[in-house]
Amino acid sequence: MRLLAWSGPRNLSTAMMYAFAARPDFDVMDEPFYAAYLAATGLPHPMRDEILAGQPTDPADVAQLCQARPKAHVYQKHMAHHMSAGMPLGWAEGAVHLHLIRHPARVIASYGAKRDEITEDDIAFAAQATLYDRFGGIVVDTSDLRNNPEKMLRKICAECGLPWTDAMLRWPAGGHAADGVWARHWYGAVHRSTGFAGPEGPLPQVTRDDLLAAALPFYRALKARAI
Repeated sequence: MRLLAWSGPRNLSTAMMYAFAARPDFDVMDEPFYAAYLAATGLPHPMRDEILAGQPTDPADVAQLCQARPKAHVYQKHMAHHMSAGMPLGWAEGAVHLHLIRHPARVIASYGAKRDEITEDDIAFAAQATLYDRFGGIVVDTSDLRNNPEKMLRKICAECGLPWTDAMLRWPAGGHAADGVWARHWYGAVHRSTGFAGPEGPLPQVTRDDLLAAALPFYRALKARAI
């Protein structure tokens, strides 16, 4: 099985990758299209030069990598907006698709703590809706995952036809060998973790009402399909 996990940033996507990496029957990939996306767009992301040097920048080469399956299964963590730069999508046909969503107020607040300039493309709600419209798949609100990790992970495994293992609930602190080079900028909290964090508090106040208003319809449409 190729399990393609789509999300925007700051959405428990790395913790989910670690949960699947803890399974002995899974390999994992961390945002394989990131360098190709930066090369195509020219965007000044943090650690841009290191990312471009650390991954293939030709989308065709990345697509070929994403079709490989060294173990029985592979979990691929993808940012939905990486595909909005005209990347090929044929490689994703026939895979199982998992869409991780989070309330946009939380995404905006968390992402804004790491970057000063944020656009609608950065938080990827429209891009994720486009991918769902094309591929369908399993939708998981990560607030439900944090409220009850075992319950939600069991549901995901059942939807994928996978046996349950409680190994998914724990991982070693300090990161994973599959982490992208950008991990030292973005993954500090999850590197200190050994499992999913507890329930989130009240929604944060955000100063970007324009981003919130643009993202909410896409979030609500996907939320209505969540397991």
